[in-house]
Amino acid sequence: MNTPLGRRTRVLAATAATAGLVLVAGCSSGGSGSGATKTAAGGVELVKAGQLTTCTHLPYPPFQSEIDGKVQGFDVSLIDLVAKNLGVKQAIVDTPFENFKTGAFLNSEQCDLAAAGMTITEERKKNVDFSDPYFDATQAVLVDKKSGITSLADVKAKGKKLGAQAQTTGEDYAKKQGFDPVSFESSDAVLSGLRSGQVQAVIIDYPVVQGWLKDKANADAFKVVDNLNTGEQYGFTVKKGNTELLAAINKAIADAKADGTYKKLYEKWIGPYEAAVASPSAS
Repeated sequence: MNTPLGRRTRVLAATAATAGLVLVAGCSSGGSGSGATKTAAGGVELVKAGQLTTCTHLPYPPFQSEIDGKVQGFDVSLIDLVAKNLGVKQAIVDTPFENFKTGAFLNSEQCDLAAAGMTITEERKKNVDFSDPYFDATQAVLVDKKSGITSLADVKAKGKKLGAQAQTTGEDYAKKQGFDPVSFESSDAVLSGLRSGQVQAVIIDYPVVQGWLKDKANADAFKVVDNLNTGEQYGFTVKKGNTELLAAINKAIADAKADGTYKKLYEKWIGPYEAAVASPSAS
């Protein structure tokens, strides 16, 4: 996303007492007292002792967002399982999205992994190592009900403005279809642009739209006119060569699918569960 370079990263930790600088994460972070080991269960090396540090970009519901003072969501819950297996707690750092594509915060050892509803692509694989796919995603086209738009093609035919989240596969898809979309930094900004009339349609990951439409005001004002199967799959990322942590992540995903935990988390955060999502084909 086109985040200003001056933006500071925010560590989302265990207390809301200093909200605005330090926020609440799904799990509290552990300290790294003097001499504390940075090796977790299974020989996984961590950037900070006692915690699994996750880079993300907020907000991106239902995968990660602040709810009741805590960072929660589908991604957060899955990585909590990894942290539990390693015998540590998860701490979440809010960072600009472009760093996930380059692996910058992983390479500088500010984070152990990145979890941001991120699509696995060949370009991104050049800079980071992806986990096994954990979610199949589609792109949705959401429009203002008063716009008269009936499809993505109709956006162009009627000369309407299309919005997308910057630096995402949704924006890339729109450009490939010949659009010059209005770019917004975050998913919240995308929705605000639609609400304000800055754009009359937006293209973004369908699970995000599902979350928006749970709000009655949004459901009354907007509707989905296209659901585009672009073959996208989400993966978590680690620094290239970090095979131990990658194996731990893949094990947690596989175990969650096998014991029913994945299904419960999917229904909690995303919606009705389909068995096909538990066994996505290789990206």
